Amino acid sequence: MSEHAQAESDDRGDLAPGEQQHGSLRSRILFYVAGLGLAVVLTATSFFIAGTSLVWQPSIPVALVVLAIAQMGVHLVFFLHITTGPDNTNNVLALAFGLLIVLLVVGGSLWIMANLNQNMMPMDQLMQVQH
Repeated sequence: MSEHAQAESDDRGDLAPGEQQHGSLRSRILFYVAGLGLAVVLTATSFFIAGTSLVWQPSIPVALVVLAIAQMGVHLVFFLHITTGPDNTNNVLALAFGLLIVLLVVGGSLWIMANLNQNMMPMDQLMQVQH
């Protein structure tokens, strides 16, 4: 990062948490501890929601999905340092490509399994054909 860009980002005052890499060792350690704390709180909350009857039962899957997305956000920002800064364009593109591949593999697998399930002969008829 050039000196001009560094001075401009310091003047903005709106640095993302992942952009604080040039601080002191103590600030970086506190940054990682804060990320760890958030991750532990989100994980404990997920286990609490899944194991309690205090939450309305049909809302549990939605709550777990929201907490999982928040957990991914914490990991991306605090540990992988993925931000929206101009120097992170390649990281964001690599992440987006990885997500695309995962979605294609999982979605394609589910599509193939649903198609096989729909077109497969019922088990009782299959057993009669074999005898």
